[in-house]
Amino acid sequence: MAATYDFPSDLLAGQEELHQVRAELLALLKRLPWSVEPLDGFSDANGWRKVERPASPGWTADEQAEVEKLRRRERELAVFVTCHRFWAEVTPPDTVDARMTLKHAHEPASTEGA
Repeated sequence: MAATYDFPSDLLAGQEELHQVRAELLALLKRLPWSVEPLDGFSDANGWRKVERPASPGWTADEQAEVEKLRRRERELAVFVTCHRFWAEVTPPDTVDARMTLKHAHEPASTEGA
């Protein structure tokens, strides 16, 4: 049976927002052109793996600003979560388990074996 932890509400909220920001950033990066700067397309069929990229128009200033805003918030939240005062209360043998439990705290409880 896994240990349970009494995570403070601000730590849970910070972890949940970190998940949301990372998902939003990933979705944005998937929508954007492959290159920040405008670049010609290329094809390399002679390498160990075929690589092709279409021409990239680059990112607009607004797109660059949005990516930077999300990356900045992601860093702030990562620092908040990893440096939270709660971690001082967790003994070193339990730190990894507690961290993994926090990462999955937003997921619905498993109903296996019920």
